[in-house]
Amino acid sequence: MVTHIVFWKLKEENKAANALRIKESLEALVGVIPGLLEAHVGENLNGGEYDLALCSRFESMEALHAYDTHPEHQKVRAFVLQVRQERAAVDFFS
Repeated sequence: MVTHIVFWKLKEENKAANALRIKESLEALVGVIPGLLEAHVGENLNGGEYDLALCSRFESMEALHAYDTHPEHQKVRAFVLQVRQERAAVDFFS
């Protein structure tokens, strides 16, 4: 299994609404994209540098790569690119 974690710093404009849209959109991909086993998005509670985090799990690295290029994920990514300032990500076998 592969764990994929992403952190975003969002632009200030409509931050709360954008965070909710990202959360709902990414979590809705479970069951739509093969190999995506779970996806959880939450706002940062500790006041750190990033506003939002995604923790997702995939059957394999191949499934993660397929997710990356899947049309439904690309729709969400297009929105995120419009509303984020920074991004960081980590992938690891779990």
